Amino acid sequence: MTQTLTGTCHCGQTHWTFTGDPGSITVCNCTLCRRYGVLWAYDYENERIHIIGATHSYIRRDDPNPSLEILFCSTCANVLAWRGLHADTANRRRIAVNIRLAPPDAVAHLPIDTFDGLHTFQDLPKDGRCVRDLWF
Repeated sequence: MTQTLTGTCHCGQTHWTFTGDPGSITVCNCTLCRRYGVLWAYDYENERIHIIGATHSYIRRDDPNPSLEILFCSTCANVLAWRGLHADTANRRRIAVNIRLAPPDAVAHLPIDTFDGLHTFQDLPKDGRCVRDLWF
C-alpha cells in the first residue's frame, strides 16, 4: 500500500499531497527558509506532489536570475511549497512541499538533512535528528 501524506494550510482552502516515502526532510538556514520556518520534502510537480487549491506566488525580485517561486495559500498565506521556475530537460519541474503542514504524527519520524543555504550552499553532516526534534 502506498502512503499519501497531506499538508493543509491554516484555513483549509489549499493543501498538498505527497505520494510515497518522502525520504529525508530538509531544513535550510537561507534568508527565506529561516524566516518562514519551513521543512522541505522534494519531488516533481504533478508526479508525487500535487498542490490543490488557489495559491499566490512570490519570486524574489532582487535576484537577477531567480530559480524558484514560493507558493502560499491565497486566503491565509500559509507557505505550501516552493516550485522551480524552469523545467528540466525531461520537462519536469522540481517542487518541494512544507512538511510542517502535515499532521505531526505522520512525519515526526522522518530524518532531517541540514542545508547551509546562508553561507556555504552545502549539506551539513547528519546529526541524527528527526522532524519531531524541530517542532519547537
